[in-house]
Amino acid sequence: MRSYSPDLTPPWKRSKPVPEVPAEPDLVVEEVSTGFCGAVIRCEKTAQGPTVTLEDRFGKHRVFPLVERGFLLEGRVVTLVRPAAAGPVRPTRTASGSVAVPGARARARVARAGRIYVEGRHDAELVERVWGDDLRIEGVVVEYLEGIDDLPAIVAEFAPAPDARLGVLVDHLVPGSKESRLAERVTGADVLIVGHPYIDVWEAVKPSSVGIPSWPVVPRGQDWKTGVCRALGWPENTGAAWQRILSSVHTFRDLEPALLGRVEELIDFVTEPERV
Repeated sequence: MRSYSPDLTPPWKRSKPVPEVPAEPDLVVEEVSTGFCGAVIRCEKTAQGPTVTLEDRFGKHRVFPLVERGFLLEGRVVTLVRPAAAGPVRPTRTASGSVAVPGARARARVARAGRIYVEGRHDAELVERVWGDDLRIEGVVVEYLEGIDDLPAIVAEFAPAPDARLGVLVDHLVPGSKESRLAERVTGADVLIVGHPYIDVWEAVKPSSVGIPSWPVVPRGQDWKTGVCRALGWPENTGAAWQRILSSVHTFRDLEPALLGRVEELIDFVTEPERV
């Protein structure tokens, strides 16, 4: 018969139990040994044991093992654990980082009179991938122009008004460029032209998300997209290359801030309550 040995350790010396907290996406914690603070991106099972990936406010990722008493949550020591396996989990945020609205697709708003125009199909597909849920809730339609040479005529035909604002996203909008001169001609109280500095919207996707060290510098006079494919050793099929790039975009974190801010600015502009 096994004898019973009571625990004679004084209560004040006994370790206090540490709460276990599921490592759910967007949970912000601090790793105790390094002081690295970030939001949970994913939790995975590896050959060395379960790990959690954190992203700090600068977009830097770090992977840590899930060990007992390994993290601080709001200043308290906790043990992170893998979330319980369950059926499909409804995301708490959209790809743009906005708070997700349950049943958003079913309750999409009737389209507004206002519109957002972008230069090409790739721009439109990228905006849809990251902001699609938000745009449907707001009732904002995105259309593409296939270039902006005819932008003044397009704006005139649209006839912007306080209840039908027009926002336009332009590639390579830098001082002194053709794009900037066109933008100056059509910008008004109900028309907002914004742009990013990249030659093409491909460059607005972070190289790290695509799995490349950086976007190549293509010599002047060459087709930029074809030159990128050549420099990266990809087949010279720009359509296939774009699908490869687009498939690497999952959330706003995969895009450069220079594009993120401009798209958010356009959405705010066309959804702003009518001025009186």
